Amino acid sequence: MPCEGCMEGDNKSTDATMEFLLLGFSELLCLRVLLFLIFLIVHLITLAGNVMIFMAVVMEPSRPPMLFFLCQLSVIELCYTLVIVPKALLSLIVVNGSTISFIGCAAQMHLFVALGGAECFLLVAMSYDRYVAICQPLHYVAVMSEGFCLRLAVACCLGGFTVALGLTVAVFRLPFCQSHRINHFFCDVPAVLHLACTQSYTPELPLLAACVLLLLLPFLLILTSYVCIVAALLHVTSSVGRGKALSTCVSHLAITLLHYGCATFTYIRPKSSYSPARDKMVSLVYTNITPLLYPLIYSLRNKEIRGVLRKMLRRKKITQLN
Repeated sequence: MPCEGCMEGDNKSTDATMEFLLLGFSELLCLRVLLFLIFLIVHLITLAGNVMIFMAVVMEPSRPPMLFFLCQLSVIELCYTLVIVPKALLSLIVVNGSTISFIGCAAQMHLFVALGGAECFLLVAMSYDRYVAICQPLHYVAVMSEGFCLRLAVACCLGGFTVALGLTVAVFRLPFCQSHRINHFFCDVPAVLHLACTQSYTPELPLLAACVLLLLLPFLLILTSYVCIVAALLHVTSSVGRGKALSTCVSHLAITLLHYGCATFTYIRPKSSYSPARDKMVSLVYTNITPLLYPLIYSLRNKEIRGVLRKMLRRKKITQLN
């Protein structure tokens, strides 16, 4: 049932909401300066960490598949934060919120969902890499060839961008009410859906379909990979060998739990349970804190990336000495 003050059609709705107002953290005016400084520092550290991992992997002549996927993950995280954080910082500078055009809001939502979806699929590819390395070590080089890894990487990006395009088109075809104030610091799907002029559950169906494709199916595939890994490790008699194999999975598991935990909490729930204050706090975690933790987790837990970073630092020292 349409709500009061709803625009009559899709075209009128679009004309009436050519600009959205992102309220950001308008309720925390007294903390604006502090939040701005914290966000800026976290953003710069995140960019530096991901750029460092990207450069280290690119400069490594012999890249195993896991490092190739890590390089792609770093690029995704770089783009992910650049799509969201600058606008969030602007919303802290402007007291009454920052405006974003209808097209700009749709583009931001599409890129955000596309990059997040590509990351979901990439985590599946990384879990498959671990499965082949542990369960089929003799066939690892043949299976995880450079060409196959490249095709997996392209498929991850295409899958994420395709699902995101369908979701974005479905959301922005909805009739919006006269209010165009988004109580968020970016055009997140639940926040924009909250402005839709309908009381039925129909607008939530595209989001539900996207959640199945980007969250549920990839998670089940990752779970299947780890069930096979655990089953294979049960047959390993050496505790040292078992521990070494598990240690290669710890960083991937940590990132998977962070990514899917935040995404599931935010998107797999009905529109009626939408809470702007709570959603903004959760969004802060997965758009600022989680991308910051990724380089730390991999640099601390992954021997391959630690080795590559050490090589890069040694090369830098030698260059400075010369």
